[in-house]
This record gives sequence, C-alpha cells and structure tokens, in this order.
Amino acid sequence: MKPEEIEKLSFSIIDEEAGSHGFKREEWNIVRRMIHTSADFEYIHSIRFSGDPIAVGIKAIQAGKNIITDTQMALAGIRKKSIEHFGGSVSCLISDRDVAAKAREEGTTRARMAVDLSMDALEGGIYAVGNAPTALLRLIELINGDRIKPALILGFPVGFVNAAESKALLAETDIPFITNEGRKGGSNIAASVVNALIILAEETR
Repeated sequence: MKPEEIEKLSFSIIDEEAGSHGFKREEWNIVRRMIHTSADFEYIHSIRFSGDPIAVGIKAIQAGKNIITDTQMALAGIRKKSIEHFGGSVSCLISDRDVAAKAREEGTTRARMAVDLSMDALEGGIYAVGNAPTALLRLIELINGDRIKPALILGFPVGFVNAAESKALLAETDIPFITNEGRKGGSNIAASVVNALIILAEETR
C-alpha cells in the first residue's frame, strides 16, 4: 500500500472504532490525528479546547505567524514547508548555545530559558509544548504578567512531575489553547496537532 492509502485506511479504522464522539468536524480532525499518531483513543475523553483555538490557529498560520516548540522531535515532525509557504517559520531554541549558557547561569532549565528567548518571535504566534512542563509553566507566567500574548498555546507536556498540573494552570488563562488532562502528551502529539491545523489552514485558504 502507498503511504496515502495507509493513512486513509487508518483514519477509516479510527472513525469506526471511535463511533459517536460529539466533536465538530474541525475538532475531530485534530483528535483523530492525535489518535493516528499515538494509537491512543483516550484522547477522545481528555482533550480540551478553549477560546475557539482551531479558528485562531488557522488564522495565525495563514497570516504567516511563527510556530515555536520546546523539542527538536516536535520540530522534526511539523510540516515546515507548509508553514514557510504561508510566510511563517517553525523553530526550537532548546539546543541553542545561548539557551544552555543562560540556563546554567541562572540555574534554570533550558526549556524555561528557551521560552524567554522566544518572546519576541512568539507574539501572535503558536507555542507547541510537547515535553517540558517547565516550558508551559513559564509561558503561563509570562502571559499572566502581560509580557507575551501568543495567539495559541498547544499544551502537551508529558510525565509525572508537573505535566498534569501545568495543563490545569493553562486552563485558567484567557489565551486560546488545546491541551489534554493528565500525564499523557509528548512531542509526537504536539506535532500532530500543529499538522492538523496546517492541513485545515491549507483547506480554507
């Protein structure tokens, strides 16, 4: 089978096994791609949308706004050529020397420092967190302090320390977001949501 045939069949299987779910078409496009990436149907129940995030994300992508992520793995999985076609860029600062040096100097994590050094590029853009709760927590701090105003946050940190808690705090902000409850998440999930938004942006341009 060709790759596109495999994907089409996979989505058909997901639709059949998911059954009636109650999502709008655009929301299901997001959730279905998350399931396709992870084979985890639990996202049907744990996903959370707030602030018309799909429309906001599509608008940001079509306007050529930047997408920033906290991991190289998420960066690798995002359809960068499509974003560049809209005039935007996709970046991750986690491996930059300045980030590592300043993180050591201030005794903090690289993920947190990468958020600080992304502030200018993030205005009106999308930040996709696929690993580090400290990145999401720092984003929330900056938002609450009126220091940044991204268009959309995709919050999918994963793990046992502050992953679920950081997502709960995200739910208290007034920035549009897509996240999930609990410990699950990951770079592949963050990238899948970005890609779903990119596809929707291409379909409606």
